[in-house]
Amino acid sequence: MDRTAQLTARSTPYETAYDPPATATTPATTTSLHTRAARVLEANWTGASTVPSRDLYPHQWSWDSAFIAIGLRHVSPRRAQTELETLLAAQWGDGRVPHIVFNPSVPLDAYFPSPDFWRSSTAGRTAGAPRTLQTSGIVQPPVHALAAWLVHRADPELSRARGFLARVHPRLAAWHRYLLHRRDLGGAGLVSVVHPWEQGMDNSPCWDAPLARITPAPARSFRRADLDHGAAEDRPTDLDYGRYVRLAADYRDAGYADGGGEFAVEDPAFNALLIASEYALARIAEELGATGSARRARAQRLTATLVERLWDAEAGMFLCRDLRAGGTPSGRGASGSGAEGEPRVPGSRLLPERAVSGLVPLILPGLPRDIAAALVRTLRGPHFSVGDRTRLVPSYDLLGEAFDPHRYWRGPAWFNTGWLLERGLRTHGETAAAEALRRAVLDLADATDFAEYVDPYTGAPCGATGFGWTAALALDLYHRPAVRHARQHLDKSTQRVVPPTDTGTFDRSDRGGHRG
Repeated sequence: MDRTAQLTARSTPYETAYDPPATATTPATTTSLHTRAARVLEANWTGASTVPSRDLYPHQWSWDSAFIAIGLRHVSPRRAQTELETLLAAQWGDGRVPHIVFNPSVPLDAYFPSPDFWRSSTAGRTAGAPRTLQTSGIVQPPVHALAAWLVHRADPELSRARGFLARVHPRLAAWHRYLLHRRDLGGAGLVSVVHPWEQGMDNSPCWDAPLARITPAPARSFRRADLDHGAAEDRPTDLDYGRYVRLAADYRDAGYADGGGEFAVEDPAFNALLIASEYALARIAEELGATGSARRARAQRLTATLVERLWDAEAGMFLCRDLRAGGTPSGRGASGSGAEGEPRVPGSRLLPERAVSGLVPLILPGLPRDIAAALVRTLRGPHFSVGDRTRLVPSYDLLGEAFDPHRYWRGPAWFNTGWLLERGLRTHGETAAAEALRRAVLDLADATDFAEYVDPYTGAPCGATGFGWTAALALDLYHRPAVRHARQHLDKSTQRVVPPTDTGTFDRSDRGGHRG
């Protein structure tokens, strides 16, 4: 039997143990989605990790690998463990997990910025960059502890036999420690990103105002390899890239020291994923015989801080906070404006752009009920129109001036945010909406050959096909049991407090597939 056949074969005992969706939630038209998705992951496997795309993204990406491991657990829990272990082996001494781990067998000109731009082993020496691995120097959202917990749940026997959680736990704890201590640039407890690539939504209109202050690197100083494999109209502009390069070069030239750059933004999705992973780390600690109470308490405090600093009641969603705004601008969300519950942080302000990042906190089990209800209304309302004009969640406000249905994170719908919001809807009892979103992810992933992202109106594929996290997360949703939460009447509650130790987002019906 060849390797693809081995990965796509299903084992009856594990199907029974996992309790897969009933026929009513898994129509016959998708019965081979498991096989097709597994083939994508097999094609993108390098021997130690999975590339997002063989041509466009030929290295290992941080949050991609976390999402990929979540899907891989359904075909090979062992390979899913290896995916995370390979990434964490490139962790820096200060705790950061770099956003790219470079494959030395890939030609330098296959991707920009390449290892010779980042110069991690020399420029990052003070920060403890690995000497024998080449990486970038920035980070991506911390989905990794959540991924590790879900991978463990796929085959606890295998995980315990290999000591998987015992090995990754210290690295995950160091990663969170780096973020919580080195990246609290606003001083209130939330993590800041210092480059748009760190948040993962590279050219989101949320970054337009902060980036406008950045002098772009000259176009002649770099060559964009991405345009060799993708349509220019689907990608960030040359001006965007010039500013990305300038920020990255300045960070590198400062030895990757945190706190002094021109770009510093508190982002709701990045922080929500950190909180989610804090809950997961609590479960990991308990599995290893320690207590998880401190992690849960921190997750609850961070949730309260997220609401205090980034929630905007008028917008009905969370917004990004620009810490380098300089002065006290007027208008909604300006520090010093006197908005109820908003801290007065000199030189910072909330950015008015509505993006999918501001909906992602719906994944948090401790979110106040009235805020969860408002997020669901915003998701369904005219700015995102999910279930009406769109099936998947647009990455940006449909009514915003910067909306573009094809240009990367300025409007297209992405499958990873769909997966996150499906979990969020499930968590808060919105079972019908969660099932509709789950169905949309499966249908569109399959119909587009697992596209990188899609037009939110038409579902037309954009970017790469055979995309790693699209295949992986479709695989995960394909094997998701039917939702059994009792519906909560979110719209009727005015609760503002964070409830106690609810961690249901991360440990109900989250087992994976068979041993591979």
